[in-house]
Amino acid sequence: MSSSFSSRSAHPRVRPPSGGYRLLRTRPGPVAPPELDARQRAVVDHPGGPLLVLAGPGTGKTTTLVEAVAERVRRGGDPERVLVLTFSRKAAVELRDRMAARLGAGAPAPQATTFHSYCYALVRAHQDADLFADPLRLLSGPEQDVAVRELLAGQAELAGAGRGGVRWPDELRACLTTRGFADEVRAVLARSRELGLGPGALGDFARRTGRPDWGAAADFLAEYLDVLDARGVLDYAELVHRAVLLAERPEVAAELAARYDAVYVDEYQDTDAAQLRLLRALAGGGRTLVAFGDPDQSIYAFRGGDVNGILDFPDAFPRADGAPAPVEVLTTSRRSGADLLAATRLITRRMPLTRLPAAAVRAHRDLAAVRPGGRVDALTFPTPGAELDNIADILRRAHLEDGVPWPEMAVLVRAGARSLPACLL
Repeated sequence: MSSSFSSRSAHPRVRPPSGGYRLLRTRPGPVAPPELDARQRAVVDHPGGPLLVLAGPGTGKTTTLVEAVAERVRRGGDPERVLVLTFSRKAAVELRDRMAARLGAGAPAPQATTFHSYCYALVRAHQDADLFADPLRLLSGPEQDVAVRELLAGQAELAGAGRGGVRWPDELRACLTTRGFADEVRAVLARSRELGLGPGALGDFARRTGRPDWGAAADFLAEYLDVLDARGVLDYAELVHRAVLLAERPEVAAELAARYDAVYVDEYQDTDAAQLRLLRALAGGGRTLVAFGDPDQSIYAFRGGDVNGILDFPDAFPRADGAPAPVEVLTTSRRSGADLLAATRLITRRMPLTRLPAAAVRAHRDLAAVRPGGRVDALTFPTPGAELDNIADILRRAHLEDGVPWPEMAVLVRAGARSLPACLL
């Protein structure tokens, strides 16, 4: 049996007299409540209604969210009527584990899931059995790439044979079989659905603005959606779009409004327009919606994440009396050293942050570090190759000369393998 079963998060091994191993379940020990500062406590003690929490790097955002949920349950709230939404499966699993540990063994934990998982469950729950005998399947990113490129290649063949198809502008026809053009078309399709635009609305917009390329994209979108329906599949943008359409139906909206007493959202700055519409159906109208986010960062902008969502939150989700939602700020950074934090603050102060209360913006930008240290070096190189060579040299020197373990070093890039070839390591 693998030694991994002896980890403290699993069951200990006991060797019975007959040989072999038997797994015994042990209850997890109690988790002591964390020490919260005054700003965190204000969020945890929020009585209800909408609330925006500005949380910069290392300010204890996840801890505060978990404690806020635990406090609601301790005050008698039903954990099954609490929903926590985030953006990655890893973050959802971590939130579920931390909430379960905080609430104690045997206690039901609130639902923590990604936006896309929640949308899939909603669409599946209302799927028309007469139209779809099998469950709808979600396309992976590479599968969607293949589908878009195959459709474009087919249209190129039709155009070359003079048999019609989508009428792309002459200057674009030579691009139909290229990967770059397929990526651009896929982005247009995704943004259109995130904004709630169908083929007709996109075509009307193209005609008003005199954009024949967008008109062709509208026709392509209609064909693309027909292909998805014929295959019984959905891409990520279409999944959220259909979930929003469902959530905005009066009967479904009433059902969702009655299902949850509170909704918590992590990394709110990465929401897109469609996800905001979903949140209005789930927790609009002055109901309890607690959103944690940092307007100075963006991870999912490539998926349509829009910082305007967090900037507009106070007015987009007003209290029941019509007043703007309040804004709380976490102001103590426990992760970065003081010098490193100061460098990041110099950058953020140059970034405009409008439509939020001025006092909240100042508090968010003036984070306090709890430990000294940290260092930032800015280096420039004449070529990408020289940059890679120097990064590799810095890492090797840190490991061999300074004794820094490999797992304690990280390299952050903008575009994955495109920016950081495997040869670097």
